[in-house]
Parts: sequence; C-alpha cells; structure tokens
Amino acid sequence: MTTTDVNAADPHANDASPYAGGDPYADYRDFTAGLPFTELVDLADRRLGAGVLAANDEFFAERENLLIRERAVFDPEHFGHKGKIMDGWETRRRRGTDAANPFPEPEDHDWALVRLGAPGVIRGIVVDTAHFRGNYPQRVSVQATAVEGSPSAGELLAPDVKWEEIVPVTPVKGHAANAFTVTAERRFTHVRVCQHPDGGIARLRVHGEVVPDPEWLQLLGTVDLVAVQNGGTYEDASDKFYSSPTQIILPGTSRKMDDGWENRRRRVRDTNDWVRFKLLAQGAIRAVEIDTAYLKGNSAGWIALSGRNGDTGGWFEILPRTKLQPDTLHRFKLAAQAVATHVRLDAFPDGGVARMRLHGTVTEQGTAELRARYEDLSQ
Repeated sequence: MTTTDVNAADPHANDASPYAGGDPYADYRDFTAGLPFTELVDLADRRLGAGVLAANDEFFAERENLLIRERAVFDPEHFGHKGKIMDGWETRRRRGTDAANPFPEPEDHDWALVRLGAPGVIRGIVVDTAHFRGNYPQRVSVQATAVEGSPSAGELLAPDVKWEEIVPVTPVKGHAANAFTVTAERRFTHVRVCQHPDGGIARLRVHGEVVPDPEWLQLLGTVDLVAVQNGGTYEDASDKFYSSPTQIILPGTSRKMDDGWENRRRRVRDTNDWVRFKLLAQGAIRAVEIDTAYLKGNSAGWIALSGRNGDTGGWFEILPRTKLQPDTLHRFKLAAQAVATHVRLDAFPDGGVARMRLHGTVTEQGTAELRARYEDLSQ
C-alpha cells in the first residue's frame, strides 16, 4: 500500500471536505506521483480491449465508468431520478438485516469484475475516488485470476476459479488517487475490485507488463513486434512533455492530436528528440509503419529508426533519416530483415508521431524466451 497517512481508526478521517465551489480538483489528493509503476501500460485500458464484465450493484452510477480514459468530471447540479449522478461506479448504501442491526456485516462488500485488455504481470493499481468525498468506500481490496479464452462473468465467479488477493482490504481516502504496489509474480487475465462495504470509485487503473501467449503469436505468423498488446514496451525518451510515448505503440489509429507522442519545441541546434522501445522478444523486422495522424503543424520533420540486438549491443540503422508528411500514414518495406530486441525512433529536430508499427516475426530464440516466461508466470 503506497497511499500515505491513511487513518484506519476514524472512519471519517479520510473524507475530503464537501465541495465548496470553484475547481473541484483544487483539493484533490494524488498519491501516485513518483511511483515507477505508473509509467507502465494500463492493462485495463479500453483501447486494449478491457471491459467491466459485471458488478453486483450499480444503482447510482454504471460500472463501465471505471475504465474511462479521461479523468472524472463533476457537475454539482447534475441529478437524476435516483439522485446525484456521479462519473464513476457507485453502489447504493448497504443496510443490516433488521432494525436492531442497521449496519451491514463486516464482511459485506460490493464488487466489479474487470477483464484486462492485455494479460500480464500487475505491478500497481490506482483506485481513484475523485469527487467521492463522503460517499467513497471505507476500504477496498483487489483479487486477480488467470482464465484463458473469453469466459463469461458467471464462469469467472464459479467456485472452482482460483482468485488471488493482490491488494488486501485496506482503508482509502476520498477524492484521491489511492495507489497500491503489487508484488505477485504471476500472469493475470482478470481482476475483481471490491469496495467495503459500499460507495463509489471514479476510475481504476491496472499498471503492469504485458505477457503474451507465445502459441497465439506463432499462429499469427507476422505480428507487430512492438505493439503493447503483444508485449512491446516503452523504455525511455528524451521528452514526454505533452503525452506518453507508450501511446505510439497502442492499437488502432489515433483519434486526436494528443493520442500519440508529442514533445515540446526543441530550441538547441544539432540535437533531436528520441524514444526507445523494447520489442516483445527478439524479432525479425520486415516492414515499418510511421503514422502522423492528426499531427498537422507539429509532426516530426524527419525520422530515423535504429535497432539493437541485446541489452548491450551496438545500434545499427534500420531506416535512414527520412522526411515525414503531416497527418499521413507512411509505409516502408525493408530491403533486408532487421533482427533486433530494441529500437530507437529519432525525430528531427522535434515533433510528434501518432503510431509506429514494426511488422515481422519472432525468431526461434525469441519464441523460446517468450515460452519460458509465459510458463513461469502461469504456474
């Protein structure tokens, strides 16, 4: 648990003050700053295929709001026939069994079942209670499981499915980004977030490392060797002022200007921006796509692509310095395949790239390494 100064003794010590007008985020508490896992991809990103399969209760606000990419919004005048409409998942107030026992039992809780868009090792979870000031859950917990295929909610909740607790029952703060470090070294496909005993959660983020199924990749043959959903990862960049470089390797076409990698304007001559990625495994790259969709006056002027085979190998040229057009999909067929484990995309002198695709096949060495990791994390 990395959220600081959570008071477990006083049930109201972690409340936020009632909304008093003005910027609703002015008194928001963010406990994610500086945590390494927040740099990792969100395995529960809708753009990767994640979804909220079921919830036991969503009386005030729908479970699907948990995975909305944008931060939660708050309209103090927005009410419906059930009450205040919140941008999150909110359940009704739990009650006890009778007048003599009006409070719920200690073990009572609400739950939502989430399918990860990309199965993998979970490194950290953020339970965001933005705008839930006095109606957030007193405690939360998270369990995870690994069930292959496309199981239904009923199948996942069957008695024979083994769930592992990755975040124990822990107090949280209202109107805050509550962060939890996860240490389970296993590959998971689904998580179940629980709020004890009831309340509202605005957003859920499940940060981690994608672990693809090597058999599936082998069946596909040619794949995108750097795609997030296949296990590609962003490692480092010269600049990420406007947006995360991870967005370059997300699936689909960017939907707007900030749905890619854009850096600030470079003012030092004879320098350039760059971003480095690790492929899903050692692969043979045969074709490259560079997309500058929605980047019209701020796309990179020129790019170059380099590769490296191994963690300490030397860099070699895959694509020479090449001029880009704004708002355009560029396709490059390589004269010879490039075997690499890492790539570096250089932008000259600066500017944005919406998407990059590296089409090729996983080598025998890469397949063996993928299979060993997959089996080790699936025990």
